[in-house]
Order: sequence, then C-alpha cells, then structure tokens
Amino acid sequence: MAIKHHWTKEEILAIYNKPFMELLYEAATVHRKHHDPNTVQVSTLLSIKTGGCPEDCGYCPQAARYHTDIEGNGLMSVNQVKAQALRAKSAGSSRVCMGAAWRNVKDGPEFDDVLEMVRTINKLDMEVCCTLGMLTENQAKRLEEAGLYAYNHNLDTSEEYYKEVISTRGYEDRLETLGNVRKTNVTVCSGGIIGMGESKEDRAGMLVALARLNPQPESVPINALVPVEGTPMEEQEPVPIWDMVRMVATTRIVMPETQVRLSAGRTNMSREGQAMCFFAGANSIFAGDKLLTTPNPDVSEDMLMFKDLGLNVQKPFEKHAQRKSVEKEEAKVEALGEKPKWSRPGHKIERNLEAQGKKVKA
Repeated sequence: MAIKHHWTKEEILAIYNKPFMELLYEAATVHRKHHDPNTVQVSTLLSIKTGGCPEDCGYCPQAARYHTDIEGNGLMSVNQVKAQALRAKSAGSSRVCMGAAWRNVKDGPEFDDVLEMVRTINKLDMEVCCTLGMLTENQAKRLEEAGLYAYNHNLDTSEEYYKEVISTRGYEDRLETLGNVRKTNVTVCSGGIIGMGESKEDRAGMLVALARLNPQPESVPINALVPVEGTPMEEQEPVPIWDMVRMVATTRIVMPETQVRLSAGRTNMSREGQAMCFFAGANSIFAGDKLLTTPNPDVSEDMLMFKDLGLNVQKPFEKHAQRKSVEKEEAKVEALGEKPKWSRPGHKIERNLEAQGKKVKA
C-alpha cells in the first residue's frame, strides 16, 4: 500500500480522539504490518557541546539567556567522543546521536572535528546521528561523505503554535534544513515535544507537517516536556501517560513505516506506561542516564524492562538490509516498464502495476 501524505488536521484529530482501546488496537495492528513488534532500536544521545546557545527555545535549559544549573562546555575531543561511543555500544546501543548547542553549523575547525567524530564512530560499526542546528546543502553533503546515518532536526510543534515556543528561528528554517538533508542519502529524524501548553489541534498540526514530507521521516521522536527551572516553561504540568500513548499511537497510524522514538520524559513514566507505548507502535528509545541535559532511565533499567517485555535490541544498520531489498524490487519494477515514484531507506516503493495486469514476483 502506498504511504498517505495528504493528511488533514481533522483526519488526524479524529484518530487521536478515538476511544482509547480502539486507538491502541488500530495502532498495534498497523505496527505489526510494518515492523517486528518485539524489536526496539536503542540510541545514545551525547551532548558534544553544551550550553551557550543563542536561541530562545522556551523548553531548553541550554539557551544562554536563561538562568539554569546547566554547566556549559566547549566541543568535546574526538577521543572523548570515541570513548563514550564504545561505552554506549557495550551497553547495547546501535546508534550514537551527537548534539551540539548551536543555532546553525558554521564551517571551520569545529565542524571539521564533528566530521572526524562521525568517521570515528562509523569505524566502530555503529550508526551515527547528529543534531547541530540549521544546516546548508553543502554541509549536509559533507556529513554524508563522512558517513552520517541520520540527521535530527525537530519541528517541535505545529506551525501555528511555534511562535509561542521560539522566536529566533522560523518554522520554514526547520523545513529548509530537512530539505537540505533530503538532498543526500542521510536519513531524516524529526519529531516534537508535547506538554508545552499546546492544544490537541497543535499536536495534530505537527503530525500533518511531518506526514506531508515525502518521503516521511525515517524516525520521529515523541518527547514529553521535562520542565527545567529557569526556563519559561518551568511551571508546565507533566504530560499524562494517556496523552503520550495517544500521541505515539496516532504517529504510528499516520506514519506506518517510520520508527517512532519514545524520547524525553521516560523518567516520569512507569514500566506499564512505557509498555503501552511500545504496544502502540514505539520502536525506538534513547538509552543512558542523560538526554543532552535532561534525566533519563539508566540503561540497566531499560535492559531489564526489555527482558521482562520480551523485547530485542535492533542491530546497527538493520535498515540498510531493507534498503538493498528495496533496490532489488526497484530493478524488477523498472524491468517491467514502471518507474517508481520515489524510494528512500526504510520505505516501500509506490507502484501501480495491477492496472497493467502485471505482478512482481518475490
């Protein structure tokens, strides 16, 4: 089945507001059609440059203008990053995501160091992701050449609510960065945060923006706000677990082939709550005691939870195997005279051979 991109806010709201058990069942059904329900991808998020960011994101303790307890530090060395990556690998992570508190990437020695970090982690047979702020097309290509697997750039919320969260960067700026990444073979990781005072309509609006991307993001992180003292959102109430499950389930239905990542806020969730999220379609988490600067469950706790739930850890580059099978299927389709509309890692090929009375043998 072709992936649907032209979702409306009303359609997504209708899914989000379904009776809870019905929503769970539908999401779990979609999940099992497209993914192994007992496999979860594990990533480690590493802050390679902390604090001092010139942006004014209302949720972020790394913004220089807010008075928080976050200790800033300059860019880590390549050897420090390698040591952290080895530690993450030994703990079961298949991916390292490196985050730097920059508004945008600037060409120069620091970016050169980041490129070397990407090359170094690649040699450890691990997937490498970066979240470095806004990115030009040329910078995206340089990251691709270094071996970057994924680039994270969250939309955060709906376009309508965005101005309530940040004023130093526009929504179009974020979409432009995602477009620059799409001009390479680097996969896209983009999601958002709930619990920032947004409405259900805003949550649906964010999913509309993500689902209309073609291809849809290979990974969509769903974060629950972790209020930090000193930020404008320090007084926000914690997100109810039911909202997290609904958001995960709706994301799974709207973007069936995407890996939905259960991200920030897991320290406030019970194991039972997280289990419901996995059942609803979440199949990726961040492991480690910190997500950049916010607390996160210890990796040993996660591994024990996986054991209790019968979940397996996804191997590094597992999606590459699927990419090869897609390329083979592309060749078969083209041999029959039907050119696929598009093809990206982790996505199936859109085609319409039935109208021609043709079939593609497995």
